[in-house]
Amino acid sequence: MTHELPDGYELSTDPARLDAALVHRWLSQDAYWALGRPRDKQDAAIAGSLNFGVYDSASGAQSAYARIVTDLSTFAWLCDVYVDPAARGKGLGTALVAAVRDHLAPYGLRRIMLATADAHGVYAQVGFEPLADPAKWMALGEQ
Repeated sequence: MTHELPDGYELSTDPARLDAALVHRWLSQDAYWALGRPRDKQDAAIAGSLNFGVYDSASGAQSAYARIVTDLSTFAWLCDVYVDPAARGKGLGTALVAAVRDHLAPYGLRRIMLATADAHGVYAQVGFEPLADPAKWMALGEQ
């Protein structure tokens, strides 16, 4: 299952390339799960995570973002996956999630988790499935 980035886009995990102000604006103003997230919280999340950016190869402008919270041994949580509205419909989201999956594969993680209200089809294309036994899982905090 490979999903290449469309021509004209490139992926980087270099945190120095991230446009943190843009990522904050995308998430805090347009992502249902992060509406109103303060900039300092977003910056702390970036600092404590493995970050993935997709960039327009010609201009260098950031077009998509995702981050992973992980121990790089047994578990990872995929979150804050976002594609700029101007770049949607090109397969960037699916390619980004596939790149994250492939980047993590050598670590032999037992599980990569995520939560979504509306993008199940994107994640299913790269192998994610609904929980087999959701009654086993619990959460503390906002749900």
